[in-house]
Amino acid sequence: MGRLRTARRLLVGGAALAAAGWALRGVSAELGVRPLGSGPDRAARMQRSPQFRGGRFFNPMPEPTRTGIPDPGVLADVARDRLQRRPAGLIPVLSPPPGEPPADGLRAVWYGHASTLVEIEGKRVLFDPMWSNRPSPSQLVGPRRHHPMPVPLGGLPQVDAIVISHDHYDHLDMATVRTLTRTQKAPFLVPLGIGAHLERWGVPLFRIIELDWDEEAVVGGLRFVATAARHFSGRSFTRNDTLWGSWVVAGRTKRVFYAGDSGYFEGYKGIGAAHGPFDLALMPIGAYSPAWPDIHMNPEEAVNATVDLGAALMLPVHWATFTLALHPWAEPVDRLWREAKAREVKIVVPRPGERVDTADAPTLDTWWEMLG
Repeated sequence: MGRLRTARRLLVGGAALAAAGWALRGVSAELGVRPLGSGPDRAARMQRSPQFRGGRFFNPMPEPTRTGIPDPGVLADVARDRLQRRPAGLIPVLSPPPGEPPADGLRAVWYGHASTLVEIEGKRVLFDPMWSNRPSPSQLVGPRRHHPMPVPLGGLPQVDAIVISHDHYDHLDMATVRTLTRTQKAPFLVPLGIGAHLERWGVPLFRIIELDWDEEAVVGGLRFVATAARHFSGRSFTRNDTLWGSWVVAGRTKRVFYAGDSGYFEGYKGIGAAHGPFDLALMPIGAYSPAWPDIHMNPEEAVNATVDLGAALMLPVHWATFTLALHPWAEPVDRLWREAKAREVKIVVPRPGERVDTADAPTLDTWWEMLG
């Protein structure tokens, strides 16, 4: 009997070690690779970038950029008002109806957080797809999703381009990338260095388009321009070894701006002058904090940036799905609504999965107020 118990313990222990090893293997893959060591062509392009200095990318705008300093009192803040940082009820999730995008129109489907599908002049562009339950190198830890994705990843229509703003886990998700590599044929447009992560995860090189700021590419008849953002990058303790950015997508008559993650900076005026005016701006409004005031916009700054860009309509992203800061769950959209009304900026706040037609944007429905 004693030998049987010993054998059982060995089997259980072996299984636990195997599971731990598999989990660690997954974490290692999630971290990606150091792009400078991923090939001479990529390294040379990175080193030529005006945004690259001393082995790292940096924010060249004159405004200082602080990426957050640990505060000894933050643990007390984390424990306080925890229930306010998540919705009190179920977030209403819709399933967008099928159908081809109009050849001359502009529509958008916000799936949650920053993941958004834009249908522009008959083409589909998918921004920062993230379908995993946690933005983390391990699905065992990290903030959990507050609502399910409106559609399964395999249920997406075929898209013409997949656009990534930077390499943080809530914007660049390995499992999502691997699935999209199997189920889609579209190229990935990414800032410099991120192609190294994609290559490790199995994306063919011919499907990767890496751009520095102010570089552009034409895909499916649409012009994509990588533009500036005030942020940082990193999937481990090493920061800024890949570039971050925002994006302009321009068709024959329609134009879209996606800010990615960014703090406010004066450069939005220049982007608007060079590439605008825009029919639609996808602007981040959540996960702001006094501890990192320079790398995420607050709602008032997002409205200011929308004005600078000359955007006719703003759709807020980067809120509602994950708790990534200490502010109450609905505070970003409440502040946005007040500021937009005060400055006469037109906004639309769809439910996850709700399709918005910019030519017939719905009257603002404050659906989030029912959730506390």
